[in-house]
Amino acid sequence: MLNNKIIVFILCCLLLKNSLAQQACTTLGQNPSTAFPVCGTDTFNILSVPTCGGRLVNAPCALPITDLNPFWYKFTCFTGGTLGFLITPVLISDDYDWQLYDITNHNPDDVFTDKSLFVSCNWSGRTGITGTDATAANLAECDSDVPKFSKLPTLIQGHDYLLLISHFTNSQGGYSLVFNGGTASITDPVLPNLKAARAACDGTKILVKLNKQMKCSSLAADGSDFSISPAIAPITGATGINCSSGFDMDSVEISLGGILPPGNYKLRIETGTDNNNLLDNCGRDIPAGQSLPVTVFPLTPTPMDSLSKFGCAPGELVLVFRDPMKCSSIAGDGSDFIVTGSSLVSVAGAAGACNVNGLTNIIKVQLTAPIQQAGNFQIKLQTGSDGNTIINECGKETAAGAALPFSALDTVSALFITNIHFNCILDVVDYSHDGRNGVTSWRWTFDNAIGSSKKDTSLTYTVFGTKQAMLIVSNGTCSDTASSTIILDNAINAAFESTAVVCPGDPAVVKDFSTGNISGWYWTFGNGKTSIQQIPPQQFYPSSNTTRDIPVQLVVKNIAGCADTAIKTITVVGNCYIAVPKAFSPNNDGLNDYLYPTNAYKARDLLFRIYNRLGQKLFETTNWMVKWDGSFKGNPQDPGTYVWTLNYTNIDTGKRFELKGTTVLIR
Repeated sequence: MLNNKIIVFILCCLLLKNSLAQQACTTLGQNPSTAFPVCGTDTFNILSVPTCGGRLVNAPCALPITDLNPFWYKFTCFTGGTLGFLITPVLISDDYDWQLYDITNHNPDDVFTDKSLFVSCNWSGRTGITGTDATAANLAECDSDVPKFSKLPTLIQGHDYLLLISHFTNSQGGYSLVFNGGTASITDPVLPNLKAARAACDGTKILVKLNKQMKCSSLAADGSDFSISPAIAPITGATGINCSSGFDMDSVEISLGGILPPGNYKLRIETGTDNNNLLDNCGRDIPAGQSLPVTVFPLTPTPMDSLSKFGCAPGELVLVFRDPMKCSSIAGDGSDFIVTGSSLVSVAGAAGACNVNGLTNIIKVQLTAPIQQAGNFQIKLQTGSDGNTIINECGKETAAGAALPFSALDTVSALFITNIHFNCILDVVDYSHDGRNGVTSWRWTFDNAIGSSKKDTSLTYTVFGTKQAMLIVSNGTCSDTASSTIILDNAINAAFESTAVVCPGDPAVVKDFSTGNISGWYWTFGNGKTSIQQIPPQQFYPSSNTTRDIPVQLVVKNIAGCADTAIKTITVVGNCYIAVPKAFSPNNDGLNDYLYPTNAYKARDLLFRIYNRLGQKLFETTNWMVKWDGSFKGNPQDPGTYVWTLNYTNIDTGKRFELKGTTVLIR
């Protein structure tokens, strides 16, 4: 039963969740998509936490967990290891909780729906400092009275993470966040630099690409972080791309107070009016004086530039352009383009990867069906159903007739053939591929272990049975996989069961248990008779006063001529009449030294007992071949009369016998 403190904690969670359920978070950093970028060397000081949230969090807890008054932090693991961090409230009486997610290859908002993204958490009901600790026991802590620290989670190099910090106390008191104590590195080792710069075709703007994400707050809005030479048109402003919805940027748009005429220029980093130049998320700046060349091209149509490399059986062609193209100029039905070549190819549609300004540097041309036959082709520009070809950002239309050549390779098939050479001791299997459609690579795998890179290969098997083969082929672009199961069924094993003991006049029965793909049986019964049937007739043996061991042999063969032999012995006895001797003399002379029920070959469920005159049981056995030697507990018994009982069931008739008699022990 829950204690009162836990009950109060649950009620508080539910009340706060309901009260905040409609309060959307609008402050940057309070949603996964606008999370603070993290540098592992920084301390993050939050002076005030805006009240919002209440969305249900996928936590491994029995209680309902919500992101109350949250802030989110994003980072990448650059060196794998453990993550240590501390969250210290400004007011030590505040209750802060947290949860860590691995969002690699995921949308940040997936944290609310995908349970598999969970890494670790601490939803303790206690107040004060929380975080991770090397001495903690668990990755997840979920209760009102659990420890405030969780075990250090392990981060994977190259993976992306989100850290949620939730302010359970319904106030706006802040906190500090510091990362230390772990072995992982979440500090980007790459130093900030300019990557590329491009002038707009009308010469009024320059778009700068950075080599990594950098702080929006480090960009001077008046553009003083940059200079252009020759300074024909002054820089009047700079805007960070996506800074309206986040803390960092990797592109800057520079506005000019005039038009740069066609020509070559140099864009240079300067210390801005904000007393810094561009800074990365760890506060490291792009060195002042670093520069990039910028070319302003004459106002001309943008040529068909290039095609992105495509793979096997392309169903889409991606055109790349030097200048941004207007998305509105692209005919959605693909009629701006036609594909001609060695086989018929039809265009189904076209679309750009359009930005907020309606511009794109690529156009994806969809084909009605993948190109599966090798050949030479070209994609050609024509006037589309919208009355134009394609138009760049400065309104210049690319002339119809522009074309780009390309080649496609055949698809390939990995289907292969096998040829089996059967032998009695070993089998040889030839594996071969036809090599069609320009296949240049073969990768064979046999029974998940043996491999080969030859076009054709042979394997020798000394152990028969089911064998697996798989082949992966490639012509450098297209690949295919095929597998096959073959059965080497020429292994045979001769085996049979037979009547162990044959009484006078009784038949001997044999039953074949041989295995393999058997084509012939040859029986020899030791009574002068043979058989080539799998189920031979019953065999009879002449009566004799002596017991004889008769060998019975089975030879089996398969269609490959392989043979195997099995031999068993049938004991033919002279007498099967069960009787107990009237007297015996245990004097070790080899004659009548033991007392037992003789010839009990046809007895089952046998029980033989011996008693002295006082009724004391001296001997008992269920095996008629175990005999009484006239002693009890190692002591020879006195001469005299002893009583025996014999119970058994006759194997042939099923009749139960319960016999009693006496035997004289003679010394």
